[in-house]
This record gives sequence, structure tokens and C-alpha cells, in this order.
Amino acid sequence: MSMITSATWVPRGFAAPFPQKYAFDEAEFERIAELAKLQLDDAEDDLKEAQDAEGAKAAGASEEKENKTKEEIDINDDDLKEYNLEHYDDDDEEEDEDRPGQGESMGMFGNAKSLAYYESNKDDPYITLQDDDEDEDRDDMQILATDNLLLAAKIEDELAHLEVYVYEDAADNLYVHHDIMLPAIPLCVEWLDIPVQKQGVEKDATANFVAVGTMDPDIEVWDLDTIDCMYPNAILGQGGEGAEEKKKKKKKKAKANDEYHVDAVLSLAANRKHRNLLASASADKTVKLWDLHTTKCAKSYTYHTDKVCSLAWHTTEPTVLLSGSYDRTVVAADMRAPDAKAPRWGVESDVENVRWNPHDQNYFYVSTENGIIHYHDVRNAPSNPAATKAVWTLQAHDESVSSFDINPVVPGFMVTGSTDKTVKLWNIQASGPSMVVSRNLDVGKIFATNFAPDPEVAFRLSVAGSKGTMHIWDTSTNAAVRHAFSERVAVPVKEGAVEDRTVGVDSDDSEGSDDEEEGDNGAKADRSDDSMDED
Repeated sequence: MSMITSATWVPRGFAAPFPQKYAFDEAEFERIAELAKLQLDDAEDDLKEAQDAEGAKAAGASEEKENKTKEEIDINDDDLKEYNLEHYDDDDEEEDEDRPGQGESMGMFGNAKSLAYYESNKDDPYITLQDDDEDEDRDDMQILATDNLLLAAKIEDELAHLEVYVYEDAADNLYVHHDIMLPAIPLCVEWLDIPVQKQGVEKDATANFVAVGTMDPDIEVWDLDTIDCMYPNAILGQGGEGAEEKKKKKKKKAKANDEYHVDAVLSLAANRKHRNLLASASADKTVKLWDLHTTKCAKSYTYHTDKVCSLAWHTTEPTVLLSGSYDRTVVAADMRAPDAKAPRWGVESDVENVRWNPHDQNYFYVSTENGIIHYHDVRNAPSNPAATKAVWTLQAHDESVSSFDINPVVPGFMVTGSTDKTVKLWNIQASGPSMVVSRNLDVGKIFATNFAPDPEVAFRLSVAGSKGTMHIWDTSTNAAVRHAFSERVAVPVKEGAVEDRTVGVDSDDSEGSDDEEEGDNGAKADRSDDSMDED
């Protein structure tokens, strides 16, 4: 099984030109050992709870078995004393007093702390034959200023990970740069431009991080400029607290609270004005606001009565957050006034996604499970959800609109993706929306559709879904798109490019195929005019 559940772009200029290899130094060892200890404590607590639950039932049977064993086995105490057999399995701590630590348990990481480690093989005196390919490998890892990063939350063969793609627009090339292993099925990803618990870096510096929400209640934060990481830079939630705090709250973990989520994290939204703030939505029906400087929950909100599945910060009013829920309502709340009554809009089905209009901040979009897009004026809030009146509604698909996006550069350019496996492009005008083109990109059920954020690649659209493949569609090569939007913005077309073009990672290459026909990086361009319907 392979599936991409969520994706997001990284704007140009934020990724380090040469990502650093993970450095396993003493400080990192201590940090990982503490995280591992917390996880081990959790497992031991769970085991103890299970044993206590079965204790009363098993006590009688265990005592009976023990008495029977004592009767059947006659142990010769003299032999035990003579050969010291009763201490056969004991550690040799007392015998090795002249060698401190030799009798201690190896532990989870063994004696790793005493090992010598070097950031580069050139510094290791025991490696005399240097790798001639080091410089070549370094060049392969380089990220150019004209490259875009694309992050995809993926499940493959029951393993969850975050794939970091590099998209080279000029070369029509898309490849996996590196990946990050995740503890559970990922549900949402959000790029962060601020460092989170990164040593030696100012807390308000510009950085390249990502927050990942999964089926677990904790949110993991990773540094995208460091490859081969073993553990995240930070964990937002109960998993990131100290051992003593976790033990105090262990028995209350199933109950929603003001400090951490207790169910799956369904959506994340980074505040681009107040960069240290990250909002999260959960199946525990709460919205939480995290301070990335402290990695603690600053505030918890309970605006909804069912799972909260989508969030979006207002583009010019940075304290206003839009939230959508399975309770079939959308709320636009000022996070500074948690006790104030927030305006609420109703829809006819479960909410899938919410978005503000980046070109007119008075309006927002809502997609629902029954395939409808709603367009609302935030200034016309209803007295109650039942009295909601949309500016317009659009039956975009026959099935759920599982993903949609609004182009941040091209006004009125919308994409919708559905579980019906189609992607549709829409032209939104004052009179309402009209479809420009519909395509099946052979990625399965659509779970992620995202326009690139930079003006140079404004017409590039990433599409992914249930087949686990990522495609980049250069929509500017589509004649209908050029016709619809050429009067609003200059539509760049590459010299000689007349066919509709998509770029994707070759699945054979990702599985280790040596097929060289698709190029060294496993990327391919697909040009075809037969797979589209144009209005």
C-alpha cells in the first residue's frame, strides 16, 4: 500500500544550499536518550496497567502453579552454595570494581556514548582511504536558489515518512532529496520559517522547518536542512513533556484538556505574521495555539462539538483564525478573545477544507464531503448557522472535495481535487465560477492539490493521492488555462512548449530500478493532450 495524504510547498530561498548531515554528538545523545526513556516509561506504564487489570484474575492460578512446582522440584541447596549457581545470572558489578561501568547494563543505546564520532570521514584517523565520491555526493545534495522544495506525507508498505522533493522547473525534474521517518500515519504537514529548539540559532531567525500531525496526538517538528535525523527537534504535546509531568497526567490522557491533544491531529496552520504561533486542530474537538519558542500550548479553544479538520489564518488580520469541523460549521474567531461569541456559518455536510481568499480578505471558501464549494462574505455573518447564505455555491464534484487550493499569484484561479480521482481547474469571476479544464492524472483518489507559492512558478500545481505518486502539472502549457488567465497575469510559456505537461517521479526508480531511460534522477515529463476536457 502506498498513499500520499498531505503535501505543501516550501517557497524559494529558505532551504539551505547544502543541507547538513545529522551530527550525533554528546548533547544530541543526551537528548535522544531522554526522549527514548520517556517512550520506554510510557510502554512500562501501559504494561503495568495491563498487568494490574489482570492481576486479580491471575493471582490464584499463579500461586497454585508455584506450590505445585515446589513440590515437584527438589533443589539441592548444597550444590547451589558450592557452585554459586543462585548468582549465575547476576551482573558482574562487584567483580569489576577496578573497571567502572563494565558490569552495568548495556541499555537501549549500549556504550554508544563512549564511541568516537566525526562529522566527516576526513577527520577520522582510522579511515585512510578517503571517499573519492564525497564531492560528487555533496553536489547531488545541493539545492539551488531556483529550486522548489515540496513536502509530502506518505504511507508506504505500512511505513510512515515525510518525503522532501526537489522540483527543478527549468529541467522538468522532480526527485526525492531525502525523507524523514514518522511514528504514525501522517495526516497534515505545515512548513515553518522559524527555528524550533535549534542550538546556536537565534529564536527569531529565518529557518526551514516542518510540523507534522499524525494519528498520534503529538505534533513533531523537524529541521528540513538536516538529513538523516533520528528524532524531531521538538514534540508539541504530552510526548514532549518531562517524565514527572507525564506520569502525573497519564491517567487523564483520554480526556480533552487545555495543555495537549489527546486524539489525532487533523490540521496545522502557521501564523505568518506572528511566526512563533502554530495552530492545530484535532479529532478531540479542540483547537490549540502553540508557542514555538517554548513548545508549550498557549491556549486551547472549544468552538466545535465534533472533530476539527481544517484551519486557516487570515492573511491581513493575523489574530483571526478560520476553523471547519465535522459538526458542519465554520467559525472565524479572534484568538485574543476566546470567551467572545465568534461568528459561525453552517453547511449541509461535513467540512473538508477551509481557505481565505488571498486576493480579497473579506471572503473565504469551504469545501464539503458532498462535493460542494461554498463562498462566503465574512462581513455577512448569520445570526445562527441555519440562517447561513453563501455568495455562491458550486457542485464541483459528485464525491467529496478532499482538497482544493486558491492560486496566491493568479487572481480567481482555483483547483479542486476529489475522491472521484479527478482534478478540476476553475476560473472565478464576479459572475461566479466556471470550469476551465478537468483531468485524471492517474494518482488515484486526490488528497493533495497545491499551487506553487512563487511568482516564477505560479502556474505549477502539485497533485497527489491514494496511489502514492506525486505529479507537478504545468498548467500554463494548457491552452484553456492560457486563454482564461492571460488577461490577468502574464502567462509564461517555455520556448517550444505547446503540449500539456506534467512531471512526476518514476515509481520504478523509487523502488530501486536501474532503468536509465527516465534519466538519472528518476523524473519524467508526460506530454499529452488526450487526457483533458476543456470548456
